[in-house]
Amino acid sequence: MLGRVGIWSTVFVWGSAKDARTLATEAEELGYGALWFGEAVTGKESLSNAAMLLGATQRIAVATGISNIWARDATAMRAGGDTLAEAFPGRFLHGLGISHLAEVAERGHGYGKPVATMRAYLDAMEATDFTAAAPAKPTPRVLAALRPKMLELSRDRADGAHSYFMPPSHSERARAVLGAAPILAAEQAVVLETDPVRARAIAREHTAVYLSMPNYVNALLWLGFDESDVDGAGSDRLVDAVVAWGDADAIRARVTEHLDAGASHVAIQALGGFSSVREQLRELAPALLDG
Repeated sequence: MLGRVGIWSTVFVWGSAKDARTLATEAEELGYGALWFGEAVTGKESLSNAAMLLGATQRIAVATGISNIWARDATAMRAGGDTLAEAFPGRFLHGLGISHLAEVAERGHGYGKPVATMRAYLDAMEATDFTAAAPAKPTPRVLAALRPKMLELSRDRADGAHSYFMPPSHSERARAVLGAAPILAAEQAVVLETDPVRARAIAREHTAVYLSMPNYVNALLWLGFDESDVDGAGSDRLVDAVVAWGDADAIRARVTEHLDAGASHVAIQALGGFSSVREQLRELAPALLDG
């Protein structure tokens, strides 16, 4: 369904519908396997966004990475996912996530224990009756998962896991928890730039955002990084581990690392604005999609 390599892009969250459709159709024409995007408090709503992208394309899979469980109740989440899966058979993957304390508080909710909260939400989804026209097969579902307990829940209650902002060493640990069969879709940020100073400067605009979020910091510490690595926008060691930069061969090597470590799919996130993202995806396609 996903292929080996897809794309993850903030253009789908923050860009205009015109730019999002353009990027989606170009990614499909280039041969990428899936389109991934997140859901922020002030960004586009994930399920209507997925419908737009599915409608703009013909074959490529569309995956939410993630639909925030605090943005809609379990009944609406189940109905939304099943509606898309029935309308676009074999093309919609429903990624669910617990989000982050600050974003949940901004919505006016209390942030409970992540695994227990997600388990209860899945219980509620599964208890819901969807009585409209149903998809021919159950809507495939993955959970945003970084550490063992959420990975175990992804294995036991979903079709696998979606990781974000993690190096290949995480894919190896995640696969060990998940076992052989479940999906492991790993996001990988990339910068097609060979100059270390310029590449790391672009990368740090990205890492600074996510190193302010405890979920990611705690997962990186679990992987063996230390406090000095996760301070500020990150050490060179950390930046180089979570953002692949260099020429197309270097980006390909990082994607291969994830796949060899256990990822079944890698969604590359080209950093930069709309024009830069398009250019990077075009240039990387021959290296990443040659079979």
